[in-house]
Amino acid sequence: GNFWTSTHMYPYGLDKKLVGEEHGKFNDDAITKVSESGKIIYSKSVSEIMLDNELFGQVFGRFRSFLDDPIHVNDVEPVLSDGPYWKKGDLLISSNILSAIIHYRPKTNEIVNYIIGPFSQQHDIDIISDKEISIFNNNAYNTINKKEVLTNSKITIYNFETKKFKEKFEKSLKINKMISKSQGVADVLKDGSMMVEEQNHGRILFFDSQGDLEWEYVNKANNGNVYLLSWSRIINSIELIKNFKDTKEKTKCLN
Repeated sequence: GNFWTSTHMYPYGLDKKLVGEEHGKFNDDAITKVSESGKIIYSKSVSEIMLDNELFGQVFGRFRSFLDDPIHVNDVEPVLSDGPYWKKGDLLISSNILSAIIHYRPKTNEIVNYIIGPFSQQHDIDIISDKEISIFNNNAYNTINKKEVLTNSKITIYNFETKKFKEKFEKSLKINKMISKSQGVADVLKDGSMMVEEQNHGRILFFDSQGDLEWEYVNKANNGNVYLLSWSRIINSIELIKNFKDTKEKTKCLN
């Protein structure tokens, strides 16, 4: 019933010698656990976590000048059960600026894994097996002229056992020109099928377990304009769908 989310921390969790103390001069991204009633249970600066784990250079040594947004957390994925490569209570934190996945254990304040690889400016992370995660790999790069996606965005799978990466439905995503410079979501279902939200172009693609496109949705209005989508989800709980329908039937809409 609790929620994990990314927040901005102020006053900053870092020494003022590093980031100052003026509000708005530094994005001190934090991970925050909130109860159903809105009470903050836990909150910690991700930059502070990095420094605690001797990754000072990743926060303050990668750029030629001070960067006010060195982490940019865009997803916090909680681990809900023990597995061979993680423990219940661990977090998988996506850092967009670092193009890195931080596997963090709040109980011990330990970064268990710091994952970098063939992905860039990624977003959504999901646990898809007891040893694999899926990463919405925007595949976006800051070139001399502008931010660009090279070829297309990808769904990158990382295997904790082999420590290797692979691409899911690589040819299908390329053929269907799935490109999202920012944001984006992928849901891999138990049967291997997958929904992909191409946020920037207001499009959802659904592929069957063989990677063939089953259907496509474009968020287009009657005036012809296409509008952004944001963090779509597949609802595969029959009980949740039933509760939603029951609530809808009992609710009177006022025009």
